[in-house]
Amino acid sequence: MSGQTFEQSLKSSIERGMNMKDEEKLYKRNGILYSTIMSPPANLDALKDLEAREDDVMLVAYPKCGCNWMVGVLRKIMTTCGYTVPDRPPLIEFYPPDTQKIVAQAPSRRLLASHLHPDDIPVSFKTSKTKMLVVFRNPKDTAVSYYHFTNKNPVLPNAESWDKFFSDFITGEVGWGSYFDHALGWEKHMDDPNVLIVTFEELKENLLEGVKKIADFFSFTLTDEQIKAITGESTFRAMQSSSETSHGNFASIIFRKGEVGDWKNHFSEAQSKQMDEEFKKKLSGTKLGAKLKYEKYCQ
Repeated sequence: MSGQTFEQSLKSSIERGMNMKDEEKLYKRNGILYSTIMSPPANLDALKDLEAREDDVMLVAYPKCGCNWMVGVLRKIMTTCGYTVPDRPPLIEFYPPDTQKIVAQAPSRRLLASHLHPDDIPVSFKTSKTKMLVVFRNPKDTAVSYYHFTNKNPVLPNAESWDKFFSDFITGEVGWGSYFDHALGWEKHMDDPNVLIVTFEELKENLLEGVKKIADFFSFTLTDEQIKAITGESTFRAMQSSSETSHGNFASIIFRKGEVGDWKNHFSEAQSKQMDEEFKKKLSGTKLGAKLKYEKYCQ
């Protein structure tokens, strides 16, 4: 990836995926499935030596919770403030060892991101007191978005059917593991001053306030006009349109609908009740559960 542009690396990954059997596209490590192409063992092994910095801009999100959207927002905030952000996907588990060495030498401030469970994020992010923006989305829309992403993405195995994918999602047998395990992991950090947890839904409802909150959290100074400009360029539709240039044919895979409530077009009544029970069992009464406003968005 270090010698390729973002579009070239995506094209290379797609070509590999098209020539690989579905059963080879995921592998299990410590009970969690990872992408063989995007996050091979060598990448994860090298991450233990990744040295975080206090001023790193770190974004964490379970897959399909708005990661690519927020990467775009953070890029705009940082470039507006005069920082140069390299043209590469910032997910640290996508970096092969040679790219990790390049990242280690990159000037501050660095934009980094990850889909990793909080317990699997390199320990240096904690010891360095790196601030982390965490984005979550209601589990029903996350599951639907992940299903379509899987079926469009050659580097991941085809989901076969919605019913099959739903079953795998509930049990955590999907790339990067269980949504609920991730949520419970971050629940422990709800009161951590170095962690800001926002939801996809609140960003959709008031992106201007979200941009301001995120900029303030990372200590970026922006004028009201700059915040308005970044917000205007960062609506889901605006990002989707610009991604056709930046992401090429991969744009339609990464940016699909970005809607709240699309789960109603996929879930059966039985599946909806099953997800309700899972949410109640795992997140009922928690601070993160309350923040997700499950009754509003999922019932």
